[in-house]
Amino acid sequence: MVCLSQSAWGAGGSTEVRRLGLSKVGENTLLTVVLDRAAEPMVSSREVSGQPQVVVDFPRARAMRLPTRLEGDESLVRQVVTETSGGGVRIVLDLFPEKPYAFWKQIRPGSGGQSFFILGLKPDLKARPLVEARNVPPVQPEPVPAPPPSGEALQEREPVPEPPESREEGGYQEPQGGSVASGSFAELRRLMPTAANLLQGLETSGWTVADSHRYDRPGRRFSRDFLLTNSRYPELAVKIVYLPANVPNTPNIGIVMLSTDRVNSETARQYQELRQWSFSRIKQKYEDIGDFFEDALKPLRVKLREETKTVTLKDAAVFQNFLKLACPNHPQAADQVMTHVREKVNPRFEGVQYTISENPLLILNMVDFLYVKAYFLDNRPGGAS
Repeated sequence: MVCLSQSAWGAGGSTEVRRLGLSKVGENTLLTVVLDRAAEPMVSSREVSGQPQVVVDFPRARAMRLPTRLEGDESLVRQVVTETSGGGVRIVLDLFPEKPYAFWKQIRPGSGGQSFFILGLKPDLKARPLVEARNVPPVQPEPVPAPPPSGEALQEREPVPEPPESREEGGYQEPQGGSVASGSFAELRRLMPTAANLLQGLETSGWTVADSHRYDRPGRRFSRDFLLTNSRYPELAVKIVYLPANVPNTPNIGIVMLSTDRVNSETARQYQELRQWSFSRIKQKYEDIGDFFEDALKPLRVKLREETKTVTLKDAAVFQNFLKLACPNHPQAADQVMTHVREKVNPRFEGVQYTISENPLLILNMVDFLYVKAYFLDNRPGGAS
């Protein structure tokens, strides 16, 4: 979840990496990096002498009081090493071999203009052991961890208790009171009652569930995702994620996103391909990671903003209806989003993200593929009932 102002993206000078920490939240191992401003690093995976690693590069960044080494989490990460030579900051996570994982990343605003970059790693129990990471596909859930530590509270290691195994204390439970078809709107409404109005509107408008997945571990079910499509809008998709509470007294989270990432243009294809490049391949063609961002990704992101802006304005009624159903208590949301969409694309930076509403939390992303994302909280104990 990101909320960046234009001034934050356009601010001069180099980024300062101030602090970092490693923590454990449920199944997720979190690397939290405190920055003096918003910045998106390059994240890649590699193997060095048989040792799998995830590398986080902040090109041209400055370091401030960073530890040279952090202890790992005894699960996925053996240790974290920081390198500050060569005109930037590199954070290397040494991983345990033969432990498949998926990773996700997130940027959050902090106080005083600071920003938190969060890299999350989670065991991928369905994959066979691989050295190189399998990045989370777009339709997979983006876990929403507890807010990162701030200020002096950020320590080099901040252990968090593992979630209890008892079903009565948290975690997903199958819906009670009658069966519903898996991967259906009926199941979605059962899982996410606070989003029932939006889900009903999507079904009435002709959206259908094209795909759905469960992400489990033996004896305990964690999360679901759903992909919705509509033949009338081939360039749009609705992606839904259900994240049941893993610990007591925390809400179940439903995320519904209307996205333009099915745009089938040459720019989109080139961008998706570049995002899959490994660090070693990037180094073969570009002198440093900063050049890769500036010369390869940034021009494509600017073009994507233009292309997805055109799609959004063409299908404006779809976005307006989605926003009205998602935020019935915020009638200005639709006009507010469309005003931002119509703004002239500034080639000085790739894009911005806005917080449109806080209840429910509604995010407008215009960094690459334009989307609006709504978060719905459900405080019922023990998951869906």
